[in-house]
Amino acid sequence: MQFGLLGTGFQLFGYEEKLQSNPLQHLFEVYVQVNKEAADDKSVAKAAQEFFQRLELGDVQALSLWQKFRDLSIEEYIRVYKRLGVYFDEYSGESFYREKSQEVLKLLESKGLLLKTIKGTAVVDLSGNGDPSSICTVMRSDGTSLYATRDLAAAIDRMDKYNFDTMIYVTDKGQKKHFQQVFQMLKIMGYDWAERCQHVPFGVVQGMKTRRGDVTFLEDVLNEIQLRMLQNMASIKTTKELKNPQETAERVGLAALIIQSRGDTGVFLQYTHARLHSLEETFGCGYLNDFNTACLQEPQSVSILQHLLRFDEVLYKSSQDFQPRHIVSYLLTLSHLAAVAHKTLQIKDSPPEVAGARLHLFKAVRSVLANGMKLLGITPVCRM
Repeated sequence: MQFGLLGTGFQLFGYEEKLQSNPLQHLFEVYVQVNKEAADDKSVAKAAQEFFQRLELGDVQALSLWQKFRDLSIEEYIRVYKRLGVYFDEYSGESFYREKSQEVLKLLESKGLLLKTIKGTAVVDLSGNGDPSSICTVMRSDGTSLYATRDLAAAIDRMDKYNFDTMIYVTDKGQKKHFQQVFQMLKIMGYDWAERCQHVPFGVVQGMKTRRGDVTFLEDVLNEIQLRMLQNMASIKTTKELKNPQETAERVGLAALIIQSRGDTGVFLQYTHARLHSLEETFGCGYLNDFNTACLQEPQSVSILQHLLRFDEVLYKSSQDFQPRHIVSYLLTLSHLAAVAHKTLQIKDSPPEVAGARLHLFKAVRSVLANGMKLLGITPVCRM
């Protein structure tokens, strides 16, 4: 339905040149405007409904507009995701499955699962006893599909195409019930692999409402972060040696965006990594060959060694529940331990084998820190 609104909105308020120069911004402006109009003017809402119906029926003009918006949007996604270091092999949303959703309705009907209501909609009763909270609508009264119908079609198609081990849906937690119902419907349709589908929910950003226009664009956030990081770096005297301050600012800024926890941010991880790297650069060639682990007796060394041993356990935990937070809190604790050790475990003026052992310990910390950061989508910096 949102697309019906966007299609109608573009016919009313859209400009081709604005669409080409800044697609996401222009489509967003059109979307906000048409939502305002539709709230006050029933004919706009009706036109949106009709546009969506034409789209479902495969109308060439409506489909070509949808395709154009989609292609432009994906170009933008690819560009912004690239800054985050994220790449996707395929972009295929549930809107792709409007034709196949009709096959799903036929399949539900053939299994005797499809019920028609007085309003003319089609529903599936997941409880089998008419419990209203377990009724899932799969077709509107005008015959058009719903999100659930298209997601069923998408899941079946993806199983055919990929024969997946697990399919994970990462969306906000407001869609929890939707996915419970989709997985349940797949099960009663006879697809045993529904057990292999999983929803991983996340919290929504507070105060954002697309229809009202209360939205901050990710790209603006990334630009602002980079700018602030550059300003901070310019005010610190050590920054002048950086080969590429822009790139460093982007990497440190991304770390700040990705990790915000208990008053700490990803900047602390980057700072710790850079500090340990400079330690290796300063003393590395002299001490790394000559060391004896028996020299690591201090409580600070033992705490770090014990913490390093837990890395695989933390990775396993994150792989089980798909939550990065275990890795985040592990790395922050590691960085705090390293900060204390950096002050107390001197390398300069220590006997060679003690210095070597300490340097190896710090090197191990940096290695685990770098690997953990990379898992979280953060590129470690060596200077900042």
